[in-house]
Amino acid sequence: MFSPIRIFSVALAALMVVPPLAAAPQTPIALQQTPPQPQPQPPEQVPEQEPQPQPQVPPPEPAPEPLPPEDEVTAEAEAQVLSQDEEPLPERDAQSLQQAEPPLPPPAPMAADIHNEREGFIGLLRAQVLMDRAWVSPGEIDGRSGTNTVRAIGGFQRLAGLPVSGRLDEETWDALEKYGPALQHYVLTEQDVKGPFRSIPGSMYGKARLPALSYNNVLEALGEKFHIRPAALQALNPGVDMSRAGTQIIVPNVLDIPALPQATRIVVSDAAKLLMLINHEGKVYAQFPVSTGSVRDPLPIGQWELRSVARNPHYNYNPALFKGAAPGPRATLPPGPNSPVGVMWMGLSKPHYGIHGTPEPGNISKSHSNGCIRMTNWSVLQVSSAVSQGTPVSLIP
Repeated sequence: MFSPIRIFSVALAALMVVPPLAAAPQTPIALQQTPPQPQPQPPEQVPEQEPQPQPQVPPPEPAPEPLPPEDEVTAEAEAQVLSQDEEPLPERDAQSLQQAEPPLPPPAPMAADIHNEREGFIGLLRAQVLMDRAWVSPGEIDGRSGTNTVRAIGGFQRLAGLPVSGRLDEETWDALEKYGPALQHYVLTEQDVKGPFRSIPGSMYGKARLPALSYNNVLEALGEKFHIRPAALQALNPGVDMSRAGTQIIVPNVLDIPALPQATRIVVSDAAKLLMLINHEGKVYAQFPVSTGSVRDPLPIGQWELRSVARNPHYNYNPALFKGAAPGPRATLPPGPNSPVGVMWMGLSKPHYGIHGTPEPGNISKSHSNGCIRMTNWSVLQVSSAVSQGTPVSLIP
């Protein structure tokens, strides 16, 4: 078995041998096309009869096909979003792509942190926040060790020019704390607590009946806002009622993370479960954990391009697109953070494949996708601001 750091190092080394993307064809490629509808069967032949006069009445409207019952749960999977939600990504700005950028964002002005521990739950949580601020995402901040955190530590060490160990040694801590403070006070607003919140059913057809795929509760909403697992937010604020506006709580300092510079290329490593942004010098300057596919629905290895974007998209569920899905009618799911594609879809030049968000940030890199690249909602929003029409996307083993 290879260690996460070994996988991470192999994935980065692979960047040096990825062939350049061929020039895009002049003829635009249609994206996210809806699969062709089955042709109606000819009516059964019957013996001819004498025509009878019939009253001239309009034909009745066909009855809509009923949705299956809500308790018929199907596996969550990607599919194309509705075409009316998609729009072309902005054109690439050659000048902005050529501007030299630092391998990490500029350090933040030094300020007092609410906590200064480097050990235990608080220490690891602080390190995760500081890596998030340095464009090296650990995924959902939870104060626990795991592969996403180990890969993020190794990624930060590599970008900071430190020995890559995947461990939080003193030198790494000193470099991380330049991006602090990690934790700050925050006063809950009416917007934070008002919702609407609703329970989300497991069935695709149950989701289709809702007006929106909103957050389940205020803790889930605050978790997404501050990139933190709801249980970890509660542990930071024991006994605090977070359902009332005006309440002061302790939160990760992630609301002012600097915007990402424009990427010249995206590289997604299936082995390392990482999405990396590459600058014009060929260097990685940001990385994010991702889910990338499964044995049944593998990541489509190859060279592609970004073509379109859909913000808060509807989700067009078509069971015919998914291997092993039970036959059934199509269904249109409403937008929302608990959509199967989260709050953002970025379409690739390969139809039906894209980079998108998720309703389950804690499962990123730990669960399978249906071949698409799945990120946390906040990470896909970050990346969407750093790409443009035709940004090359290299999907590597």
